[in-house]
Amino acid sequence: MSFALRLPRPLPALLLCAAAAMASLPAAAQFAMVPSPLLGTPHASQADNDKSYRIDAARHLYAAYPMRIYKGRMPPLLYGVMITETEVDGEGAIVDVRVLRPPAAPEVGPWVVAMIRKAAPFPPPARLGRAVYTDIWLVHKSGNFQLDTLTEGQN
Repeated sequence: MSFALRLPRPLPALLLCAAAAMASLPAAAQFAMVPSPLLGTPHASQADNDKSYRIDAARHLYAAYPMRIYKGRMPPLLYGVMITETEVDGEGAIVDVRVLRPPAAPEVGPWVVAMIRKAAPFPPPARLGRAVYTDIWLVHKSGNFQLDTLTEGQN
């Protein structure tokens, strides 16, 4: 005696939709939790303008999140590209983080902003008193990133 499992007609289409939805979950899941930064006491920045401070801030973020830095050249298609403007006071505390260009993937925006905030204190801008700098975040679907300031390029 044999039994055949009969599925209602709409069920295969429903399973296909569910599989497609689950395929997008792994990338989004990478951004559900902000990693804990590795923080040491930052050295004061001797930058004499905001553009020079940007390099010190990018190095600070790379040192805070070494496990999240994408190694090598970025692939041609990125999961998220985001432009932020960060204001740092004379002590290195974050005054504000503004999103100038949000990423196409909505989960990346809050993740990046939270990473910036958690990486405080930043190098105190000793010669500037305060700094306002802009950087471009290049984010891979794995949750790893590069900053435009220190990027290794893109394929």
